[in-house]
Amino acid sequence: MMTATEAPLKRLTKADFESGQEVRWCPGCGDYAVLASVQKVMPDLNIPRENIVFVSGIGCSGRFPYYMNTYGFHTIHGRAPAVATGLKIARPELSVWIVTGDGDALSIGGNHFIHILRRNLDVNILLLNNRIYGLTKGQYSPTSEQGKITNTTPLGALDRPLNPISIALASEATFVARALDIDAKGLQAVLKAAAAHKGTSFVEIYQNCNIFNDAAFASITDRATREDRTITLEHGKPLIFGKNRDRGIRLKGLQPEVVTLGNGISEADLICFDAENADQTMAYLLSRLDYPAFPVPLGVFRSVKKPCYEELFNVRNPKKKSNSEDLDKILKTGQTWVVE
Repeated sequence: MMTATEAPLKRLTKADFESGQEVRWCPGCGDYAVLASVQKVMPDLNIPRENIVFVSGIGCSGRFPYYMNTYGFHTIHGRAPAVATGLKIARPELSVWIVTGDGDALSIGGNHFIHILRRNLDVNILLLNNRIYGLTKGQYSPTSEQGKITNTTPLGALDRPLNPISIALASEATFVARALDIDAKGLQAVLKAAAAHKGTSFVEIYQNCNIFNDAAFASITDRATREDRTITLEHGKPLIFGKNRDRGIRLKGLQPEVVTLGNGISEADLICFDAENADQTMAYLLSRLDYPAFPVPLGVFRSVKKPCYEELFNVRNPKKKSNSEDLDKILKTGQTWVVE
């Protein structure tokens, strides 16, 4: 029976996670859709706002913490994983979300990105990939397609683009997923799955920059053709896609191929997707699929269980009460000098 001093927890809503600050992204930016989906999902997690922290680096995505009515850090370029790591180790009970971009995470922040994935802290990483540097006015980024013409590559980019999903899988990430900014239902389902996962959750979000790289993903986001050009990964189900659900993906040796069901080809011939397979070989193979040769995979590529870094750290380094004498001893230990 509830006592007089106890009160039921207030059911939070999307509005409770809106900070009230003016959202200062360009009108039409895909970041608005991502923000709305995140704010809508937060109440379903049943986590008090004071136990939620958003950490960002530099870029258009860096403003994300300002618009969430939670705690937050707007850190420096590429170093959001480092700040989040320290926070999660010190306060493992917190729900920590890293919001980054393709430039922030994969250029100057590349090493930090790889190592937070392999360590498997219980944090959530949202990588907003628009294949361009938007904040600094349209330079090519690590995910820009080869040949991309920008103000820093007027003759076309020579670099081959990085594949964030492939990098995450190669880094032994325990949860890897992809979603579209305009697909609210699919994005919110992935966000909930990421939040429920114990370990590092990585979600790549294809996000449109309508000012400097408009329609970068138009080939797969158009409602009229999306079902024929994307495939949703569902654990334990065959890889079927198409508006008429009549096409699928099977293996021919070690190579995937698109086939049409019928004429002797059945669902039994298709790849039966296993997101929980400890071996990420199949997930990696699927991460390489791209339009127009293949449908673009969306959803959860991998979801496996492994020990979390902060738990291992705190077992090895049990917390103890500190006092000023301990700090004074630390500061005076070893070689010291006086600057006059």
